[in-house]
Amino acid sequence: MASAAIIGWFEALGLADRAAVGGKGGSLGELTRAGIAVPPGFVVKTAAFENFLRALEHASPVRERVQSLRAGDLAAIRNCSDELRARIRSAQLPPEICEELTTAYASLCERTGAADVAVRSSATTEDAADASFAGLQDTYLWVGEAQLLERVRACWASLYSVESISYRRDRGIVEQDVAMAVVVQSMVDARTAGVMFTRSPTTGDRSVVTIEGAWGLGSTVVGGEVTPDRWVVGKITGEISVREISDKHIEHRRAREGGVEAVAVPDERRRAPCLSDAELGELRQIARQVERHYGCAQDIEWAVDARGALRLLQSRPETVWSAKEAQPAARPAADPLAHVMSIFGGRR
Repeated sequence: MASAAIIGWFEALGLADRAAVGGKGGSLGELTRAGIAVPPGFVVKTAAFENFLRALEHASPVRERVQSLRAGDLAAIRNCSDELRARIRSAQLPPEICEELTTAYASLCERTGAADVAVRSSATTEDAADASFAGLQDTYLWVGEAQLLERVRACWASLYSVESISYRRDRGIVEQDVAMAVVVQSMVDARTAGVMFTRSPTTGDRSVVTIEGAWGLGSTVVGGEVTPDRWVVGKITGEISVREISDKHIEHRRAREGGVEAVAVPDERRRAPCLSDAELGELRQIARQVERHYGCAQDIEWAVDARGALRLLQSRPETVWSAKEAQPAARPAADPLAHVMSIFGGRR
C-alpha cells in the first residue's frame, strides 16, 4: 500500500481532510464513507504537489510570481500562465512520487479489474463556502498507465491557468494558501450521465430535485455541448412535474487511443429519454440521502453505466441560491433608532 503522506484512499478520507486532498477529494471520501456508490479511487495529496513545487522553485519563483500580479492585468496573467504551465508539464516528477503513484495505480487496477481511470484536479479551496474553484481546473478521462504521470502534472499545471489565476487575484486569495491534489478514480463507462440539484437552480425551490442528463459521458452536459434532458421531481412525493426531452445529437465516448471523442447519436436515440422513471426515482432517493448527510442543498454529478448501475462522481454545495440568501436584505444602521426618529421627526 502506498505511503499515507502521498496517497489517500477514498475510504480513509472526509471533508475534514480538504487541506490535504482538496475539495473534490474530500467530498469523494465523504460520500464513500457515507455508503454512497462512488467509483473507487485515491487522491495524490497536496504533499506531493508541495514537494514538486519546492523543487521547481529552486530555479525560479512560482507562487511569489503569481502573488505579484495585479488583478485584471490579463496580458501579464496570460504570460505568467503560459510560462508556469509549460515549466510544470515539462518538469520531471521526483522518483518517490512516481513510485507511490504507480504503486497505488496498480493496487486500484487489481481491485477493480480495469486499467482506465479518470484523473481529476482537486484544489484546496475548491467548493469552499466562500470560494468555488469548480470547473477552473482540468479533468482527464479514460487515462491509462502510460499517460498517468503526465496527466497528474497537467492537473497541477491547471492551477495556473489564466482562469484560475484571474479568479484568485480578483478575490485576493493568498497563493501560499492554495495547493492542488489530484483524484485518480476508476472510470465509469457511462451509458448516461449528468447533474442534479437538490433545489431548483432556476427558482430556488427546496421541495424538488432537478435532474439533467444526456447520453454518454457527462462532459457533454457540463461543457454545454448538448442540451440535456431535464426533469423536475418532487423531493418527497416523487411526482415528475417537468419532462423536457431534448435532441441529443452527440455523445462523448472513449476514443480508441484513449481520452474522449464526440460521436453522433443514432437517430432512434436522439429524442429518446436518457433515463427511465425508475432511474429518476433512484436518483431522487440518492439526492435526498446526500443532502441529509451534508445538511445543505447539493450540486451532484452522476453516471449510469451500461448495466444500469448508478454512481456518484461528485457532490458540492449549491452556491447560487445559498449566496443570495446569505446577503443581508439591508445594511444595518449605526443607530438602530434612526429610522424611528426619521419617521416621527417632523411630527412635533
